Amino acid sequence: MLAVVLLAPDSKAQPAESAAAASPDGADLVSRSFTATIGDAPMTYTATTGFMPIAVKEGEPAAEVFYIAYTKDQAASPDQPPRPITFTFNGGPGSSSVWLHMGALGPRRVVFGDDGEPLPPPAKLADNEHSWLAFTDLVFIDPVTTGYSRPLEDQNAKQFHGLDEDIRAVGEFIRLYTTRNNRWLSDKYLCGESYGTTRAGGLANYLQDQYGMYLNGIVLVSPVLDFSTLRWATNNDKPFPLYFPTYAATAWKHKALKEPWQSRTLEEVIAAAEAFASGPYLHALERGDRMSTDDQRAIAEQYAALSGLDVEFVLDHDLKVSQPAFCKELLRDRGVTVGRLDSRYTGIDRTDAGDSTSYDPSYSVILGPYSAAVNHYLSAELGFTAEKARDRAYEILTGKVQPWNMGATNSYATVAENLRQAMTKNPSLRVLVCNGYYDLATPHYASDYTLAQMHLDPSLRGNITVTRYPSGHMMYVRMDDLIKLTKDAAAFYAGGNE
Repeated sequence: MLAVVLLAPDSKAQPAESAAAASPDGADLVSRSFTATIGDAPMTYTATTGFMPIAVKEGEPAAEVFYIAYTKDQAASPDQPPRPITFTFNGGPGSSSVWLHMGALGPRRVVFGDDGEPLPPPAKLADNEHSWLAFTDLVFIDPVTTGYSRPLEDQNAKQFHGLDEDIRAVGEFIRLYTTRNNRWLSDKYLCGESYGTTRAGGLANYLQDQYGMYLNGIVLVSPVLDFSTLRWATNNDKPFPLYFPTYAATAWKHKALKEPWQSRTLEEVIAAAEAFASGPYLHALERGDRMSTDDQRAIAEQYAALSGLDVEFVLDHDLKVSQPAFCKELLRDRGVTVGRLDSRYTGIDRTDAGDSTSYDPSYSVILGPYSAAVNHYLSAELGFTAEKARDRAYEILTGKVQPWNMGATNSYATVAENLRQAMTKNPSLRVLVCNGYYDLATPHYASDYTLAQMHLDPSLRGNITVTRYPSGHMMYVRMDDLIKLTKDAAAFYAGGNE
């Protein structure tokens, strides 16, 4: 049974002892030991919180990276192999690790209703019996400018704000942590969400080539490996068919489809939408202005039937309805919008007019609870009150990293090839891909497309496992999907030892 508290330290995960320790370079670390029930068994674990100074070049440190590490307490034995270790982070770019940390993987989690319904403030915390600490040690990394991580005073933050720059900085952190904590002989995993999957895809190859650090696995939660699948532009039609199955799922969820589709199952609707998107619709986009008026209307009618949109609306958009337009239009007649991160949620704009929503209601649902929870948890429960962090805002999701250097000129950033190279050089590297059906930020069909275009050798395609959830970008806010995500991950980790 979960112990739920109103941001108070009297949870089942009780600190057994606490101590301040010093890293080899003098940076303060705080370690506390806790006991909790994780994976149906009592466990004692140590939480270590602090800064790791990193350099971007050989020489003096340029930034301090804030992290939270959880390690299971166990007696050292020459007959027992080291525990696996997972380095994990979120996305943005500009996001701290709070979402995976306090939503799914860590030993404490933010509480929502069973289906992900928001609860009245203040935020609530509970022990997370579904924590991945049951099968792996965990290190949550806040990239520079997120969380409490900052460049040093004499350093330019821009040297960390870019695709390659970020990979180098996080890669350096992973190398240092692995070395200083004697984890080179542990099975090593990465887990990233959203842009964090972009980081993970790039890191896999970087760690191999730069440090000879071979990974056992990567977990990609709501992935984006190729930004051409997500970027709406007049010269890029790729996202339109790739988003369409999620449009169909969203319309079905809100009972916005007409018969016979509304009476079908979610899986049947998605399968039909995928077939349409990759067949007639894709062909129509290729034909463009060569289509006759009758053919355009025929496609628009099929599009409308599966998306819940009006035929004339689809025609007015030249068969190309962007995600912002869809979120605004689908339930306009009800006076509400649908969410981007999770289209199950609805919001209310100032007016029903316009081509896009004024805010993302699914982000509003999570921002307050996670912000309150992490700010309480770090100081009151983990005991991290370092002077250098006391007056800093813990940056949950900041725009201060913009403009972000994507390293792409006249093209779209991609790390799919980096991942292919890493898997080819290290045939033992396995990948778990986790998608929510109601994710309009990184839709599942875009992920499928990217994986299919990697040109991965047939002998390695079985190294990729794909899982789906009837929820959104952060599928773990829904209790059944939190449980399923943990079970899927546990099976994935166990598969590496077969």
